[in-house]
Amino acid sequence: MMHLRSVLQSYGFVFFFVVVRYAHGDLSYSVQEELKRGSVIGNIAKDLGLEVGRLSARKARVDMEGNDRQYIGINLRSGDLVVAERIDREEHCGEKPSCVLKFEMLLENPLELHRLSLQVQDVNDNAPIFPKDTMKLEIRESADKGARYRINAAHDADIGKNSVESYILEQNSHFVFSIQTTRAGGRKYGELVLDKELDREEQQEMKLFLTAVDGGSPQRSGTVVIHVIVLDANDNAPVFTEAVYTATLPENSPMKTTVITVRASDADEGVNGEVTYEFSSISDKLQSLFSLDEKTGEISVSGDIDYEEGSKYEVFVEAKDGYGLSSEAKVIIDITDVNDNAPVIHLKSLTNPIPENVSTGTEVGIINVQDRDSESNRQVRCSIQQGAPFKLVPSIKNYYSLVTTGQLDRELVSDYNITITATDEGSPPLSSSKSVQLSVADINDNPPVFEDQSYSAYVSENNKPGSTLCSVTARDPDWRQNGTVIYSVLPGEVNGAPVSSYVSVNGDTGVIHAVRSFDYEQLRSFKVQVMARDNGSPPLSSNVTVSVFVSDVNDNSPQILYPAPEGNSFMTELVPKAAHGGSLVSKVIAVDADSGQNAWLSYEIVKSTDPGLFTIGVHSGEIRTQRDISESDSMKQNLIVAVKDNGQPSLSATCSMYLLISDNLAEVPELKDISYDEKNSKLTSYLIIALVSVSTFFLTFIIIILGVRFCRRRKPRLLFDGAVAIPSAYLPPNYADVDGTGTLRSAYNYDAYLTTGSRTSDFKFVTSYNDNTLPADQTLRKSPSDFADVFGDCDGSPEVGTI
Repeated sequence: MMHLRSVLQSYGFVFFFVVVRYAHGDLSYSVQEELKRGSVIGNIAKDLGLEVGRLSARKARVDMEGNDRQYIGINLRSGDLVVAERIDREEHCGEKPSCVLKFEMLLENPLELHRLSLQVQDVNDNAPIFPKDTMKLEIRESADKGARYRINAAHDADIGKNSVESYILEQNSHFVFSIQTTRAGGRKYGELVLDKELDREEQQEMKLFLTAVDGGSPQRSGTVVIHVIVLDANDNAPVFTEAVYTATLPENSPMKTTVITVRASDADEGVNGEVTYEFSSISDKLQSLFSLDEKTGEISVSGDIDYEEGSKYEVFVEAKDGYGLSSEAKVIIDITDVNDNAPVIHLKSLTNPIPENVSTGTEVGIINVQDRDSESNRQVRCSIQQGAPFKLVPSIKNYYSLVTTGQLDRELVSDYNITITATDEGSPPLSSSKSVQLSVADINDNPPVFEDQSYSAYVSENNKPGSTLCSVTARDPDWRQNGTVIYSVLPGEVNGAPVSSYVSVNGDTGVIHAVRSFDYEQLRSFKVQVMARDNGSPPLSSNVTVSVFVSDVNDNSPQILYPAPEGNSFMTELVPKAAHGGSLVSKVIAVDADSGQNAWLSYEIVKSTDPGLFTIGVHSGEIRTQRDISESDSMKQNLIVAVKDNGQPSLSATCSMYLLISDNLAEVPELKDISYDEKNSKLTSYLIIALVSVSTFFLTFIIIILGVRFCRRRKPRLLFDGAVAIPSAYLPPNYADVDGTGTLRSAYNYDAYLTTGSRTSDFKFVTSYNDNTLPADQTLRKSPSDFADVFGDCDGSPEVGTI
């Protein structure tokens, strides 16, 4: 049996607004006590119009008001309301004719509260019980027929038809049993009625069996033995001063506290007037709470009196004289509440952990506060400690929502220990606290951050592939995989090649390794973009620039540009005999592909025909005469010059410089008389001679043609081959003339003059346009007549101008 009852009444606008939003009404169900676990009471999802599939997501649950035990529950799969624990009507409601248990059904997202009423129906699970197994009754033999003797009624914890319905007295010849009702409260009791006079001489005592039977199905019963002893006459029964006694008792009263004293008097004298008191019908619970002095009629406390367990008790006291006549009075004990119960905080729901990106005002928990006291003693205020980004918002009845008040950041605070305090309005007020531990779940909201804005790596050239260049480090304050950093090199190009062919990075440690060996002369520096990415979803990343600088190593020997290396050509310088000391004779030109001090060159004459005749500039490479040239000096001078760099270790190269000391061309011997170094191969010499011969023949032919033309216009002149300029020194593209490194500092021009009779020679008369070189007139001072003496008179020869 289920019916829906509306609970919305006009209690004011604010209350109406809150209740309408969250509480939708009361549901009432009826169920028998003592049902098995899992028994279906009704389908609450259907009754409330809820989707069964949403019950689990909304954390549907049922709690009993004022009790932590779960008597009923919800089957989240079917939406059925089922019995979760044994329900005993007598335990909850005692002898109340109606037993209604109150429950609350709670739903989250959004928060909803539904009140449930469960009507517990009685079943016949208790048998009638008499206060004593044996009852002693003393009756005088002079008792008249129809005399009535009160018998304490049997007690049945059940109600209605399941309670005591009838009594059956064992068949006997003297007594019958009659049911009576008290004037105070209409309580039933039994009377033993004398149907036939007693005769003590015939029978001094007898035992009668009285059976109490309830009306339940199956029927239950209880039996008492009535022991009748026949005595002398007893005319008057005890009479109470009041039919109903009322007493007030504060809860938590100490043991042996007097509740009330009942009094009854008997008009008889002697033993017949002695009155004793006893509880005529009392439950086990009341018997544990109160005691009765059988002589004085004083009712005192014998157990723990708790207002929350019972606010009102009723007991019946029987007064009996010495020979069995008795009467009964009702005692009503009202328990007054004392503020002895602190509020109890129940954590009904908690979202834990909380994502750190939740918005302000998000509900993360539901708190329920219960106080078992009554009236003002149960009014409760809840609070939360300051400093935490949370607050309590009153929701429904005694429910509070725990909501966020600000943005959470796990990297700043990862855990919160929240203390909730509840204080009642009693005097003195009582309070209780509950700590709630909340953790903040990490969200990938922080990209990795490099410790430095940029990194520089320095590596010497000719490094081994796989060598370590440097290490980059990025930190991610996020947690676990969100804070795990993976390194990688971003795609790019260096000198047209993929950057991955130059460097690589360890994805776990950030150590950058060289993939190849670097050459300073080809690549002096380059930049690499390294990315640090976390493992979050979606992943976050950041980049940093790593500049790699290649440092020079002295791995290149000096390269001599002039004179040409031995074996390639045969170069000879002509030195005038009139050259003074300090005159520039020639210059060794060399470069070094290295840089810095590795390219600082120094020159040295390691071997010469006449060691004291020539010297060379240590850093300039200029060959000069140390003294004036004398007639005794050998015409053919051979110098071996070593060029060294300043690296560690130092590298060097050597070259040979051939010098001819002569003022007269006739004195110049044939080229074939000059000895080559034994290292020159014969094949190379043949090629050079052939090339020079062809060139000389061609140039001579051109000069003769030009000379014939000039002879027609001018007087006869000495035929002299035209000047052929030696090309300036060729510098490879990778070399540069660096000041102070030993290479040529100033521009020099050289002219070569060839003799008419030498078609295979490569003699060069050096003329310099530098201020430090000898003038041309000091080098060759020959007049036309001088040449005429050498070559003879030639009237038909073309005229040649003076040099």
